[in-house]
Amino acid sequence: MGRQSSTRAVLFADVSQSGALYQKLGDTAARNIINACLAAMADVLPRFEGCLVKTLGDAIFCTFPTADLAVLAASEMQAIVSGTRPGNYPVGIHIGLSYGPVLLEESDVFGDTVNVAAYVSAVATREQILTTEAMENALSPELKSCIRPVFQTVLKGTGRESTVYQVLWKPDRMDMTEVNFHAHKVIPGDTGSLLVSLEEETIRINQWRPSITIGRSQECDLVLSDSFASRQHLTIRLMRTRFYLIDHSINGTFVTLNNREEVHVLRGELPLDSSGQISLGRSRAEPSNEIIAFAYDRRSQYRI
Repeated sequence: MGRQSSTRAVLFADVSQSGALYQKLGDTAARNIINACLAAMADVLPRFEGCLVKTLGDAIFCTFPTADLAVLAASEMQAIVSGTRPGNYPVGIHIGLSYGPVLLEESDVFGDTVNVAAYVSAVATREQILTTEAMENALSPELKSCIRPVFQTVLKGTGRESTVYQVLWKPDRMDMTEVNFHAHKVIPGDTGSLLVSLEEETIRINQWRPSITIGRSQECDLVLSDSFASRQHLTIRLMRTRFYLIDHSINGTFVTLNNREEVHVLRGELPLDSSGQISLGRSRAEPSNEIIAFAYDRRSQYRI
């Protein structure tokens, strides 16, 4: 089959705080629990005409023929995971939904609708289902009554603020947080993936590779030889939609953002909200041949 255009509802469901699960239980036990959770979510799909496109680490990526079926499936996934404890462990999931045109190619699905669903999944928290205006517009009146507006954001490719909605899947809403409709709440949009470069080597940090380590240790993702750099000097990590530099070193990290004044970060964090340069253990003004550059690739960090 060649590439075809279609309209689909897209769902991303991700195991919440899976990194902490690996740290607490170890690789084997955590992977078994996550696999059980992914299998429980996949078992929901046939009842709602869903199609599993692929698994992506600790997430599943699915499509549905209608918006209603996607919302019903997402609600069922949340109910099953919270109620049955897959793998006999209290895990949680967060889900993002979108609706619109996609490109179908063999067994894969592409397009802005896919990227937007991945983005709203990333900004959702444990036990949340978030979705978009396009999904809200496509829902039946019965299911429109089960969602509420919660945020504003600028979705990739639109250039305008649009509403992010929450799907109210729990039967008991007594403990639900009330939404302050008088506040203008804009959540960070998808600014793109972060490219981090040392000489000829470049690493892309995005939803699918959310962190890297830099230092003298051969176990780091980017390895330097400067004796002022610590073995595990720093981490650059994606947290929801923003990138942070986290220093672990003895001598600190010197960061210059967009030719602004150099900042010294020592055992602290700094948001990397623009392009710039990083020097480990010494100022960029001191003699050193190992300068790390970083810059945004403005294309979606949630591209599949």
